[in-house]
Parts: sequence; structure tokens; C-alpha cells
Amino acid sequence: MRNFLNKLLPHHESVKNNRWLRPFGKWLQRPALWHLHRRSVAGGVAVGLFCGLIPGPLQMLAATLLALLFRVNLPVALFATLYTNPFTIVPLYLLAYRIGIRVSGAQLTDVPPAFPTLHADGLWGWLAGMGKPLLIGLPLLAVCLAIAGYCAVRIVWRVAVVLKWRARGRRRFG
Repeated sequence: MRNFLNKLLPHHESVKNNRWLRPFGKWLQRPALWHLHRRSVAGGVAVGLFCGLIPGPLQMLAATLLALLFRVNLPVALFATLYTNPFTIVPLYLLAYRIGIRVSGAQLTDVPPAFPTLHADGLWGWLAGMGKPLLIGLPLLAVCLAIAGYCAVRIVWRVAVVLKWRARGRRRFG
């Protein structure tokens, strides 16, 4: 698993030598941000899934800041934010709205307003119309996705390691 991820992720030297990222080199040179181990990758996925529900271009910035704060794999955290895109953001926000309705006890007759045309004022108006249920549902959904992603990566990583150990044992003793 580690070899597969090593092929996909940028090497920290390429980031260090990037002229745009050079001013942030002091923070980006922390080894914990680039290590590929079970805790670091799982934490990066959790950070990315949590930050993926933040609107707009702030996802990557928030994922970077949280990856620096929690010292988890930075490229994985940035990549994991990409689950939200123009096709998935509306269903995710509607799911968060439904979660917010259940948790806040709002009436089920409180349906979200009709989806707006695709210009910025219409989108912000639509989000504002969803109000309290959305503000409650988004953080809850983000936390649930982060926990699920963290646990899934830890389990898949563990299963891959156990299968590799068993295969090595069969080759050695079999």
C-alpha cells in the first residue's frame, strides 16, 4: 500500500524547490506531513473529508492548516477534499440539511428552497434559506465523514498488512 501511495504523491523535495511554496518551507518541511504510515494517512483522509464540506476554495486552505496542526499527511489531506465537486456538493448539502432537520427537531414541512440558477447570488441565497438545519447538519456530517474515513483507512491498511504478512509466511514456510 505504501509503495502505491509513494508513486502518486509528490516528494517533499519537489515541494521544497517549488518557487511558490518556498516561503512556507519552514512549515512544509516537517517530516510528519510526508510520512506514509497508517496513522498519518488515516488522519489525512479524516482532515480532507472534514474540510471537503467547507464552501468554495477554502477547502484546501483549511485542509492544509489542519494537516499542519495535527501533523498528518498533507498531500492525502488535500486530495481527500476532492470528493466534493459541482456534481456532489448539492446532494451532500441536502443530506446535511436533512441531518440538521432531524437533530434540531425542525418540522419536516420545512423543505429547502428551490435550487437557484448557477450564479453566486443565487447560491448564497439558497444556502441562507436553508438556515439553522444546514448550520447544524454540515458540521455533523463533516465529523461523521471524517470518523468513517479514518476508521476505513485504518481497517483497510490493517487488512492489507495482515494479508501481506500471511503471503510472506506462506512463501517462507510453505
